[in-house]
Amino acid sequence: MIDWFTTTQVLVACAAGILCLVLGLVGRLPGDVSMGAVAVVELLLIAQLVVAIIAPLVGNPPTGSLAEFYIYLISALILPLAGGFWALIERNRWSTVILGGVCLAIAVMVYRMGQIWFVQGA
Repeated sequence: MIDWFTTTQVLVACAAGILCLVLGLVGRLPGDVSMGAVAVVELLLIAQLVVAIIAPLVGNPPTGSLAEFYIYLISALILPLAGGFWALIERNRWSTVILGGVCLAIAVMVYRMGQIWFVQGA
């Protein structure tokens, strides 16, 4: 993992989560803005997967459990897809709020992934 990239992911996921929560609470249905924000979070997670595969090969191994890290990463990759699918099937304001919750959950998961990679002792 790359420290600044992890921080960027957490900030983007928090911003997307707050945006979706606000849009949902004012009554907006899932649309281009909310789905686009979730898509950006998903793209960053895919980039994180690539970085996590390459990093140990170039001398940046995790200090914690690699299995635990990948469980968090795969779970985080699935969340936006599931939330986006739900938002497209059940189009109401609460779907947008759920998208916000998904993004905030991903922010927490990426923060924890950073702890596993950088801080946690093996």
